[in-house]
Amino acid sequence: MRMSPPALPRRAAAEFIGTAALVAVIVGSGIRADSLSQDIGVRLLANAAASALGLGLLIALIGPLSGAHFNPVVTLSEWWSRRDESDESDEGKGREVLAYIGAQLAGAVTGALLAEAMFGRAPGAWATEPRSALHLLLGEAVATAGLVLVVQGLRRIGRPGLAPVAVAGYIGAAIWFTSSGSFANPAATLGRAFSDSFTGIAPGSVPSYAAAQLLGMLLGMVLAGVLYGTRGPSGEPKSPDPRRTG
Repeated sequence: MRMSPPALPRRAAAEFIGTAALVAVIVGSGIRADSLSQDIGVRLLANAAASALGLGLLIALIGPLSGAHFNPVVTLSEWWSRRDESDESDEGKGREVLAYIGAQLAGAVTGALLAEAMFGRAPGAWATEPRSALHLLLGEAVATAGLVLVVQGLRRIGRPGLAPVAVAGYIGAAIWFTSSGSFANPAATLGRAFSDSFTGIAPGSVPSYAAAQLLGMLLGMVLAGVLYGTRGPSGEPKSPDPRRTG
């Protein structure tokens, strides 16, 4: 018997806590890496490993509660792809999307400030690393498109249980193979503006990164549509909605 999902406030709380923990891992590992080595390769390796491991554990832990989005891009793409699969009203779906994204944004800022405080740094210092070059924005769009494709692909082939390994593995790899460092998350991007460290991004670069991420989301959804079409998790075409017959 399928259990009903937790109430929306509880799911939003899960998104807040999960996003805060994720950004604390990303920023905290970056601060730690800064203090241990001046070698950029060593710092990137340490940050990528910690970020991937932390993300995988958080998805496994919080996924059963809220779906473990931790990312407005994931929330928006999931909402769009599932818009005809639920009996919930459009108003209810919209309320969920807003609650999730609000929780993610607040959680990301909280996580960054927590990481700063844990390392004895004054919380609230703006990042100074500019990341607005065109090639970085291209890398960020590619990173986000890949993330959306992984998430959508796992659901379309009926393997969402692989998300902790697959999503974490993809992000760990994308930190290395994209020029942008694979933020791939507008909420985390905002949070990282509050940390002047290895993982930081200057506030002035946040809007362009977010725009690249939204573009990447659209590209990822197009790619998922090309690869999987309208087939459901079982591999069979979706049945017509009986409410639309007659």
